[in-house]
Amino acid sequence: MRNVLLQAWNDFVGLVYPNLCVACREKHPIHTHMLCVSCMGTLIPTSHHLEKDNEFTERFWGRISLHAGAAMFPFVKGGRTQKMIHSLKYEGKYDIGVKMGQWYGQKLLESPLFKDIQIIVPVPIHPRKKHSRGYNQADAFAQGLAQTMQKPWSPKALKRIQHSDSQTKKSRAERLDNVLKAFAVNKANQLQGKHILLVDDVLTTGATLEACASKILEVPDTKVSLATIAISK
Repeated sequence: MRNVLLQAWNDFVGLVYPNLCVACREKHPIHTHMLCVSCMGTLIPTSHHLEKDNEFTERFWGRISLHAGAAMFPFVKGGRTQKMIHSLKYEGKYDIGVKMGQWYGQKLLESPLFKDIQIIVPVPIHPRKKHSRGYNQADAFAQGLAQTMQKPWSPKALKRIQHSDSQTKKSRAERLDNVLKAFAVNKANQLQGKHILLVDDVLTTGATLEACASKILEVPDTKVSLATIAISK
């Protein structure tokens, strides 16, 4: 009887909250994957995690010292990656970030560049923004990565101490100036002597990631790698 009731409940939940593809939110994913067949044919992952030098790390040359850097997907305006991230950030779809982190964690485990990661740290957002949104989208991605990679994650290792305007229409120099003093290390004891994977949703100019990585690298004996869901073209 208990199994019958449990199955009935699961069927009900499936009707109200169907397991849909995280990219199109219309079709069902195949097997245990997060994407449907159509989106799997459209969303082609990058191979950044297998390359020491790639288009991701190139954006930080001469700016900060990175061990490795990688993004899951290219970000195309109006494309399915943008729709995924929009749902994650603005539609309350926290689970999308977790699923993408779980999937990408498997990829990172295949790479010698990321094999000695010791802790995963999300880029923080200002408390006011977190309150209005309900969560930090980078936390979701970090949580999924941590689950698959079986590493601790610390959503409070960094903190945002200044609220800045939207970065969308700013130049690289303006973005960096806008965020350089906006972050601070909050849990230095968690980071000292470790290889940290710093994560965010999208890499654009890299100003926010650069500012956060710079703060982490001020902690003695730290090494930083970066990972994002997408990289803008």
